[in-house]
Amino acid sequence: MRIIPAIDILEGRCVRLHQGRFSRRTDYSDSPVERALALEAQGFRHLHLVDLDGAREGRVRHVNLLAEIARRTSLKVDFGGGLRSRADIQAALEAGASQVNVGSLAVQRPDLLADWIAHFGSHSIIVAADVSGGELRVRGWEEGSGLHWRQFFDRLGEMGVCFLCVTDIARDGTLAGCNLALYQEMRKRFPQFRLIASGGVSTLAELTALETLGVDGVIIGKALQEGRLSPAMLQRWLSGQAPNVEE
Repeated sequence: MRIIPAIDILEGRCVRLHQGRFSRRTDYSDSPVERALALEAQGFRHLHLVDLDGAREGRVRHVNLLAEIARRTSLKVDFGGGLRSRADIQAALEAGASQVNVGSLAVQRPDLLADWIAHFGSHSIIVAADVSGGELRVRGWEEGSGLHWRQFFDRLGEMGVCFLCVTDIARDGTLAGCNLALYQEMRKRFPQFRLIASGGVSTLAELTALETLGVDGVIIGKALQEGRLSPAMLQRWLSGQAPNVEE
């Protein structure tokens, strides 16, 4: 199981949002590049990089920071936020992303998602499913889609999607624990997906439970930023992290 630290970028700074609300943000002093360098030095091999400005505005804003992080570290970066076209995805991959996260457009324009998978391959694209009360949220989590995640996953299965990153918005940035029941149901109903869990993870017990469920990766944000989980506590996973996603 991959441990994937998160860096959320807003106005060029590292932040964390509480339940996805831009009005409830915590700012951190280190720059995204400094934070990425520190994570690599601590033994992490992966990074979840989110362009929050891009997600909210519907256009990529921080591909330059992605490029600098890719140039200065060996982290395998998955990048998301504001990707709306084949050209956006191409630019992110050329800037050094190993994978891209596609959220709103995957929900609203499944035809585009199918085109991107055909062009870039299923291992290059992570579909980001941001869930609130069962409903998928879009545009930086600020709008409802009217679509339940089960319907959406049925559609994705027909397209050949491989990677899914699922965030329970109610848990994100809260340190309140992840929604294990949600991931358990998803793994049972849709075992074909490589599932990445995100939102509220803050204890080793949760990581062990998610690993037992067969989750492919876990994104950790606030718990790592604020010391609830440390690299030393995560050594079992860091020393034997999952192989390259192509394998």
